[in-house]
This record gives sequence, C-alpha cells and structure tokens, in this order.
Amino acid sequence: MAGFKDIIGHEQLIEHLQNAVRTDKISHAYILNGPDKSGKMMLAEAFATTLQCTAGQDGTGKDRMKQDFERPCLECRSCKQAQTHNHPDIIYVSHDKPNTISVDDIRTQINHDIAIKPYSGRYKIYIVDEAEKMNVQAQNALLKTMEEPPSYAVILLLTANADVFLPTILSRSVLLNLKAVPDEKIKSFLMSHYQIPDYQAKVCVAFAQGNVGKAIRLASSDEFNELKASALQLVKRMEDIELHEMTEAVRQVSDYKLEINEYFDLLMVWYRDVLYFKATGDVNELIFKDEVYDIKRQAVKSSYSGIEAILEALKKAELRLNANVNFDLVIELLLLTIKEN
Repeated sequence: MAGFKDIIGHEQLIEHLQNAVRTDKISHAYILNGPDKSGKMMLAEAFATTLQCTAGQDGTGKDRMKQDFERPCLECRSCKQAQTHNHPDIIYVSHDKPNTISVDDIRTQINHDIAIKPYSGRYKIYIVDEAEKMNVQAQNALLKTMEEPPSYAVILLLTANADVFLPTILSRSVLLNLKAVPDEKIKSFLMSHYQIPDYQAKVCVAFAQGNVGKAIRLASSDEFNELKASALQLVKRMEDIELHEMTEAVRQVSDYKLEINEYFDLLMVWYRDVLYFKATGDVNELIFKDEVYDIKRQAVKSSYSGIEAILEALKKAELRLNANVNFDLVIELLLLTIKEN
C-alpha cells in the first residue's frame, strides 16, 4: 500500500481527495469508476490511509495544523497497520460467489458492523472492490445504510461500471471517474522502475491504453513477451506458409485461445506500424521499433488496400469470436486474408 505520491497520474482525483481531507469535508460514500487495474484500489487505499493517519494530531485526535504534515506519513502506527492490511477500521468487503456480492455480504460486513464505533481511527472505512457485482437486493441493503450513515462512516465503492448502480446509490455518492494516464508518464515510469528499454516500454504503453496497472503487468510478464514473439513470428512468415500448412498455423494460434484478444491487438498494432511506415517512411513513431527491418520489408510488399483489408479482417474476427463462431474457422479465414494481402 502506498501514499498518493506513489500513484502515477490521476492528479485531479488525488487533488480532490486531498482537498476533502484538508477542508475536513469527507463524504460518506465515494464511487471510484474505471477499468480493471486502472488504479482504483491504490487511490482507495491511499485515501483510507490518509484519513486514518495520525501525523499532526493532538491528544483529542483532532488535527493541529493539517498543512504542516504530509499525509499519509506512512510512519505512524495507523499508517503501518493500513500498509499491512491490519488496520481494524479499514474493512475490505469480501464475497464468496465469484460473480455476485449478495445481500448477506452487505448486511453482514457493512450494515451489522457500521453501528460499532471505530476501534482506533477517526473513521470507519469500508472498501468494496468489484462493487458492480452487487445485485439489486445488495444495493438496496447498502442504500439503507447510506441514507443515515454514522458520522464516522466512509464507504468506497470500486467499480468498472458505475452505470449498473441504482440512481439512489449514485445520488448519495461522490462519483470519481478515472481517466487514462498519458502515455509518456507510463513509459517513463516503466523505464525507471522496471529497467526496460525504450522500445519495450513503448509496446507496453501502446497496449495498456492509459491503464498503468495493465502496463506494469505487461512489462513484467514473460507470458506477454512469449505471446508477442509467437504472433510476430507468424505474420513475418505468413507469405511462406503453404495452404496445406494452414491447419498447423491455426493450431499454433489456438495455443493462445485464452489470450486471443491480446493476440489480435498485437497483430493490429503490427499492421498499423506497417501502414504508418508505408505512408510516412518514419521509423521514430513505430510501436515495434525493434522490428523495423521486417516492417520495412512488409511495407514494400503490401498495398494500402491490402493492409486495410487485414485490419478490417482482424476487427471482423474479433466480432465473430465474441458471437461464438467456431474458433478454428474464424482463425483460418483471418490467416487466409493475411496471406492473400
């Protein structure tokens, strides 16, 4: 668990939360809305740690001079408890069913617990991850608590889809939407913290699309590097694959069936690089800058219409797989299109 200063991007949200602490205007409910691994949990935990931090408090538990203290300090007993997930007044709401947060989960872990005053902190904070999994009954149960919460209660709902919440939940919460983090910030962070070269950081950033957590996962993932190597090897030798060898090529792709969307993304970026180089002759903006020799070679051999046909075929293949069309058939049609163009 880290403080706000360790979070990449999301400056406006951080400023909003820090200002709420400085002015002592803490809402009883916040919704942090953004994609998976976009930083929702880091923001929630930094906010919770800050609220419970005791740096600069007098004997009454009230702040002497908030502006004189860095929050969270990460040094006081409260911060250390929060960092190890052992703070008695920061509660992580869990659920047994993988796709549902039930009414019993909400009643047991929030409604029946919230009346008990904080053990040691100024606040009692409930962090509900994947809050979009609350069914209607669970939301209605939570709503009863949100309508008349104790003064010390703060509920943090972390979700990838705030649209599923009841209007009454939304109206009683502060909605904070997480925006994409600029590519250069993520790239700089990956290069300095993970000691990866410029071209590798650029690939991770391109696939993360502003999602820091995803970029970190890709940068430190041997599986992603293996996936990339396999996908690029296939496209680079596609022109040499005979039609009777196509079944084996399809089988190779099927080894990555569970990661097929990322596989398609890799192919999409490859052909966009080919198209970009063909149009501009500029290598500096290529994503796969370390593959410039093969990109140049393919750009010379391919026509604009051929590259566009491949990019369109990739989009269609993804749509067909989402519609549960036979996997092998979809991949074979895609590879034939790539080979023809």
